[in-house]
Amino acid sequence: MKSVLITGCSSGIGLDAARGLAARGWRVFATCRQEADCDRLRSEGLESFRLDYDDPESLAAAVEEATRRTGGTLDALYNNGAFACPGAVEDLPREALRAVLETNIVGVHDLTRRVIPIMRRQGHGRIVNCSSVLGFVAYPWRGAYVASKFAMEGLTDVLRIEMADTPIRVILLEPGPIASRIRENSIPHFERWIDWRASARADQYRTLLGRLYEGGEDRWQLPPSAVTEKLVQALESPRPRARYRITVPSRTAWVLRRLLPTAALDRVLGR
Repeated sequence: MKSVLITGCSSGIGLDAARGLAARGWRVFATCRQEADCDRLRSEGLESFRLDYDDPESLAAAVEEATRRTGGTLDALYNNGAFACPGAVEDLPREALRAVLETNIVGVHDLTRRVIPIMRRQGHGRIVNCSSVLGFVAYPWRGAYVASKFAMEGLTDVLRIEMADTPIRVILLEPGPIASRIRENSIPHFERWIDWRASARADQYRTLLGRLYEGGEDRWQLPPSAVTEKLVQALESPRPRARYRITVPSRTAWVLRRLLPTAALDRVLGR
């Protein structure tokens, strides 16, 4: 039975990945930041324990727990956990940007470094990082999240090249709009960090607030299972691709980024 450690399994993409891979016969370690979420996953039969990207001790404990249960091996790592803090870049405090980067990229890097020696010793491994369409195109009001995903793309590309002389494969998933709780989960961070009433863009924020608090239909949105489908390919294919773009918007944005001049792409993304 192959084993995989997955982060951010409390809901959405991570939860579907945990359930989907377990159904395929993987031994899944479905981690969450909150112990209450781990309890819920354990109640449905998943192996779950706490892992918080912002807490190095929890990273060390999670890797130790996973390898204790397998006898020292770990076949795959799926870095999925992340959060967003919407708001204009000019209104984004230093502390907010640091918090997003600490979780979405620094924590991911820390966990990945802890897993690589295990994979080197056993002679194989897959590292899959969940990026986003916002890892290669910008989008207004998403500055902190975009910055973290652009960083993930670059760091993952370098790691993939460096690992080319090893049996460890490094893969990026690049979803577009996926049904998840990332919008709802971003609200506390927005309320904590963004003083929108004092912003020069206060009138524009009123439009943003409707989308943030109420959501809206997105005809291109796919269920989390669309990401799990590509994750299975990344983990089980003998020759996985370097990146898997998921949803029409992700594939379209990649084409537009390659074909359009910067000014034209800015106009498209700014609408």
